[in-house]
Amino acid sequence: MKILVTGATGYIGKRLIPLLLNDGHTIVCPVRDKKRAENYFKDEKNIELIEADFLKSNSLSAIPKDIDAAYYLIHSMSNSAKEFHVLEEKCAFNFKRFAKKTTIKQVIYLSGITNDTKLSKHLLSRKNVENTLTSKKYALTTFKAGIIVGSGSASFEIIRDIVEKLPAMIAPKWLNTKTQPLSIRDVLDFLYKSLGKEVLYNTSHDIFGPEVLTYKEMLLQFAEVRKLKRYILTVPVMTPKLSSYWLYFVTSTSYKLATSLVNSMGVEVIGNKSNINQLLDIKPMSYKEAVKLAFKKIEQNSIISSWKDSYVSSGKLKKYIHEFINVPEYGCFKDYKKRIVKNKETALNRIWAIGGKTGWYYGTFLWKIRGFIDQIFGGAGLRRGRRHPTELNVGDALDFWRVIYADKEKGKLLLYAEMILPGEAWLEFKIEKNIIYQTATFRPHGLAGRLYWYSVMPFHWFVFNGMINNINK
Repeated sequence: MKILVTGATGYIGKRLIPLLLNDGHTIVCPVRDKKRAENYFKDEKNIELIEADFLKSNSLSAIPKDIDAAYYLIHSMSNSAKEFHVLEEKCAFNFKRFAKKTTIKQVIYLSGITNDTKLSKHLLSRKNVENTLTSKKYALTTFKAGIIVGSGSASFEIIRDIVEKLPAMIAPKWLNTKTQPLSIRDVLDFLYKSLGKEVLYNTSHDIFGPEVLTYKEMLLQFAEVRKLKRYILTVPVMTPKLSSYWLYFVTSTSYKLATSLVNSMGVEVIGNKSNINQLLDIKPMSYKEAVKLAFKKIEQNSIISSWKDSYVSSGKLKKYIHEFINVPEYGCFKDYKKRIVKNKETALNRIWAIGGKTGWYYGTFLWKIRGFIDQIFGGAGLRRGRRHPTELNVGDALDFWRVIYADKEKGKLLLYAEMILPGEAWLEFKIEKNIIYQTATFRPHGLAGRLYWYSVMPFHWFVFNGMINNINK
């Protein structure tokens, strides 16, 4: 079959596509940034990447019309705390109008459970998207899930942050809200096995795990799996805004995403029973089993996708990545270092392992202070870390940087700063012949940017000298 997969570079899409390819299907992926997607799928055959944006209907003309089925995995929740519902409905409308011109027989849509009488703005938007996608031209199959548990998922990483950082906590009352967590493996099974199933045409099913748990119970069970003692006291005095700040400072989520999550976490996410598990022969695993499986993937360094690699994890990068690849020269300050390479392979391995748990090779305390200051002003700080300890791909989040270019064979790594700055910053590592070059570039925005550069210049001298010396050690 020829299958259209939207949201191909997202958390679900990057995990679903290999399953479809292994089954011999041809995959068509409309993506906003083709250069970024090419890096994710460079080793895959039978996949066609097309630059298109469902917010811009005129960009969809290049997508083939001879499609058999489609997966609708577009989600704009964190683009703007105020406008995401408008963006989601616009994407769905443009997709539907495009799909009517194709040979698509089935559209499979992953939504959220919307059974509570009082829905959050996020869940109401999910419901409206389902209504928008409904069509007489093709059959719509909708799966509605609650909390998705898996390595790299937003919910898993947020719970992990809370449990591993706080031995005792005073938490908001929404921790008593009930939900039915579902493992990412089961979600993928539902999506994969429903393809071409005519019995599921024009149907909607809630998909959920076997247990009804409160968020507090999820935290405590997570702690049990990690063999940690944790104590939680819930209080009714935290307003949604205060709860958002609490979630933002304790976890690696952005403030906008924290706000959306808090608004949703006050809504019970309990699914309606159906025969979908029997129809697709799926027996969802328990929450503890899902957590254990996630940590197996983490220990094996086999996390396929992470929500932190999404542009919205920082809220700063709004353009395509390739627009940042040409580092500016005019009106910029530069810190330029070079050394004769002592061992090229060792230096490259150290460059590719930079950040995250490895750190930045010099002035760790200063990097942590800079990360904390960034977090105070609403930035990502150092909390995102990195998806893999030694691999870097274009588009990956790396602490408060974003990977813009990464080619180990050519010996070049380029990072773009997503920290809160009065300007723009790039950090480049390059090895040519027997020389290692390290260049920090800063393009200031006005007087504030210039004052910022001169204020941190003394620290740069120590930090950047120490960094290149230890990389080349």
